[in-house]
Amino acid sequence: MGTRYGLEIRAAASPDAAGLAALLGEAGIAVSAADLATRLDALQQDGGTALVAVEWGPPSGLITVSPVRTLEAPRPFGLITSLAVAIESRRRGIGRVLLKAAGRAARQAGCDRLLLAAAPDQEALRAFCRAAGFTDAGQMLARPLLKRGAGEA
Repeated sequence: MGTRYGLEIRAAASPDAAGLAALLGEAGIAVSAADLATRLDALQQDGGTALVAVEWGPPSGLITVSPVRTLEAPRPFGLITSLAVAIESRRRGIGRVLLKAAGRAARQAGCDRLLLAAAPDQEALRAFCRAAGFTDAGQMLARPLLKRGAGEA
């Protein structure tokens, strides 16, 4: 996508999986490189975008965004499903550059806004998002989907 002060933002690919798995591990998300490569491919096949920030060496940041259509809106919204910046790379503008690149990708997919779910205890993420122009837009609820016959209510 481009470079800024030696920072390259580009589409994530399977060869990035090992570095991205380590980056996500810093954020408390344990996933093997092989599983992550499969997930990256699936995300992109489903119309999502995964962008990686690289300065030198391992990835400095990652953002993923997927277009979501609803009946309530004429256009889809871009749902940010992952946003991570390496601990040693924080507070240097990488997160903002990733958000800007994700916004461009979402607009190209026909989206008119970005949404990101942040738990109430993720105050640093919430503060970052507010500083980047996000506003509070309600809360999300989650329910696991069980296999048929496994006690589904």
